[in-house]
Amino acid sequence: MTSSTPPALSILIVDDMQYSRTVLKNTLERVGYDDVRLAASAPEALSLLVERRADVVLADWVMPEMNGLELTAAIRTRDEEEERYTAIILFTAKEGDEAMLEAFHQGVDDYLTKPIHNMQLAARVFAAGRMATLQNRLLETSAALKAANQHMENLSTTDPITGLANQRALNQRLEVLVLETQARGGGLCLALVDLDHVDQVSQHLGHDLGDEVLLGFAKRLRLSVRPTDLVARIGGEEFALLLHVHSPQQFNRELLGRVLQSLSQDGITTSEGKVPIRVSIGAHFHDYQQPLMTIRELMKKAGSNLEAARAAGGNEVVVS
Repeated sequence: MTSSTPPALSILIVDDMQYSRTVLKNTLERVGYDDVRLAASAPEALSLLVERRADVVLADWVMPEMNGLELTAAIRTRDEEEERYTAIILFTAKEGDEAMLEAFHQGVDDYLTKPIHNMQLAARVFAAGRMATLQNRLLETSAALKAANQHMENLSTTDPITGLANQRALNQRLEVLVLETQARGGGLCLALVDLDHVDQVSQHLGHDLGDEVLLGFAKRLRLSVRPTDLVARIGGEEFALLLHVHSPQQFNRELLGRVLQSLSQDGITTSEGKVPIRVSIGAHFHDYQQPLMTIRELMKKAGSNLEAARAAGGNEVVVS
């Protein structure tokens, strides 16, 4: 590209006067812009922008149905929704500082008074296109950083094998629920669920099969509780359930017995057939009438009950 060749831009000219549209298009094409579309009204322009975006919109201020300022507002709304920027140049026969200030206050990027000088038009379009390009690059960079940060956040709170929450996510949610329970009443139940002897499956049949067992168990665990309950894998063969109730009287301790039955009633289906499992659950229920407990204290209570369930031979639930 030579220095006299303008950058590639998508330009949309909006004017209800055919002669004006044609003159502007011919002027821009003579200086090297080859992607120039025409619209005879603001509604037509909006339809064309749905089909394909534009870098620069040149619009007449005075048009029937929808004027240039109303078109500008519609484009700005769409840009915000799509995280995109469109440069808008308004042209009109209106003169004076008041008209120019009104246009800028309504979100117009540049303003030209008719009759429009050819070189002035080319220069203003060049500047508007450069601004739109820079703005869109910044928006793309910002979106990429936001997506990367969200991905990193997901990685830091998600177990890579099962897709469940991990220990960090459990701690975050547990902290919120403890404080909410103390402030608003209700209660919570922290249950630690141990899938016994998966490490032996991995040692004898391979880690891939062990991962299949963990994944199948995670799905079964997720289906055994309410959608609003948190299910997490907190390490190795150990999982956690976090249940919230609005009133302590609503908590039914037999619920965990039904969860255990659902989890252990059959083996986990894998590519090598069904693998038998044994499950232990230790849980602690805490309500707003009890002294405030730390996350560590709650985990310790539930962990102690889990050890008691394991000591009983597995397929047991111990709740305090």
